[in-house]
Amino acid sequence: MAPAVPALTPEQKKELAEIAQKIVAPGKGILAADESTGSIAKRLSSVGAENTEENRRWYRQLLFTADSRVDPCIGGVILFHETLYQKSDDGRPFPQVIRAKGALVGIKVDKGVVPLAGTNGETTTQGLDGLMERCAQYKKDGADFAKWRCVLKISEHTPTPLAIMENANVLARYASICQQNGIVPIVEPEILPDGDHDLKQCQYVTEKVLAAVYKALSDHHVYLEGTLLKPNMVTAGHACPKKYTPEEIAMATVTALRRTVPPAVPGITFLSGGQSEEEASVNLNAINRCSLPRPWALTFSYGRALQASALKAWGGKKDNTKAAQEEYVKRALANSQACQGLYTPCYPMQLSHVIPMLSHVIPM
Repeated sequence: MAPAVPALTPEQKKELAEIAQKIVAPGKGILAADESTGSIAKRLSSVGAENTEENRRWYRQLLFTADSRVDPCIGGVILFHETLYQKSDDGRPFPQVIRAKGALVGIKVDKGVVPLAGTNGETTTQGLDGLMERCAQYKKDGADFAKWRCVLKISEHTPTPLAIMENANVLARYASICQQNGIVPIVEPEILPDGDHDLKQCQYVTEKVLAAVYKALSDHHVYLEGTLLKPNMVTAGHACPKKYTPEEIAMATVTALRRTVPPAVPGITFLSGGQSEEEASVNLNAINRCSLPRPWALTFSYGRALQASALKAWGGKKDNTKAAQEEYVKRALANSQACQGLYTPCYPMQLSHVIPMLSHVIPM
């Protein structure tokens, strides 16, 4: 079979691989600051701040200008369209501010989830129309990587094969378009933590979804060395009565990834998926201490798990900027340690929670 044409040039491949590797360099992860105007409205209202463009700019600025302690922790920052074109108080565009601290600039390019016809409440993600032109412009304006989120939900009848296949192909098409424009795609097939499913069920669905995604990426001739994956950790649903240890979550997560994600992928940047700041750090740390071989960098792409304490400390008041930055620095340092397996949890683990029950994780 003849190779697909047109293919990426060696120079294009080299650039994409270098960008991906820089983002997930040892000790580094991603700050996800790409909340849409509607999403950040909920965050701001939770601390009594009005959802104005100036408040959005100021809040993002305090994160981007935190002191140099965060520089070794953050390899990339994902921005929303509005934020990419905003400036700091000293007149510098935010991409310039981010690059000055040693991180790369990312951009959210999907246009949100929409109902998938022929299913019972499942979704796909829109935004492919015009994506080629948008990516070309974003590259000119300083973006080196992008993010596209698809969403699947575990229930008695979902996700269906149709939803899995549709979302896998949408992610692959997006990834291909990004790479043609010199942008590293972060592929995000998020399996929501809603529901009462147990750890084993989440692992099973995660494996099915990721297998479909990498089949689609192969079909679309996506250059894996120039991509990153942003998956959920394998966790039980929020309503599951059984609670699992970080070690069990780590074993289930790494097992699912080993069965589905090719070693050519440079890094896996987990979303926090409704976990608390501390849970997200503890579980990431356990994943990086798992005894199974792990051929990829395993790090973070956190939004709330990096920002929740900072947002609360800020409270919409400029006088609280330093206090908010201090909270952000704490979480960045914690997650930098966690992605190296060096994090010490802030709370003592109960003995009964430390013994991993691997029979729940790896089927014999």
